[in-house]
Amino acid sequence: MTGNDYHYTECGLDNVIIRNANFVPKDDEGEQVIGIPSIRLLHKAIAEGRINQPGTLTGPEVRFLRTEMGMTQSEMAELVHRDTQSVGRWERSETPLEPPIDILIRQLAAERLELKLVDTFAALSQLAQPNAVQTQIMIEKTESTDKPYAPAA
Repeated sequence: MTGNDYHYTECGLDNVIIRNANFVPKDDEGEQVIGIPSIRLLHKAIAEGRINQPGTLTGPEVRFLRTEMGMTQSEMAELVHRDTQSVGRWERSETPLEPPIDILIRQLAAERLELKLVDTFAALSQLAQPNAVQTQIMIEKTESTDKPYAPAA
């Protein structure tokens, strides 16, 4: 991380880094506070970054995607043909996410949030494989007003 990078944990994930974040003094004690405009667009960039990264989705990532899609656990369960308790267990990391379910959740997030997803099923299948280490989700702060955040290359 560089001096302008920000470890963004406020979204419920511990693996999100915002590059080129602008720090501005805002509080009464002179502490530097990060100003994060357009949280909805930031979360959309985080979702797109994650669904295109390798490694099985983690419990917090499943919860993040589900909530960003505005779905309840039971709504997601119905769409992936599992029971509500299964979704809860995935989100609490009590049971691993099976690759076919991982793929369905990625596709569902891409559809519901209008995100770009890898273009072949074979590529998507490769992304849904278990990974020994959790991948950081790198988000680039841009100068664009219509898309102020983008998954980092």
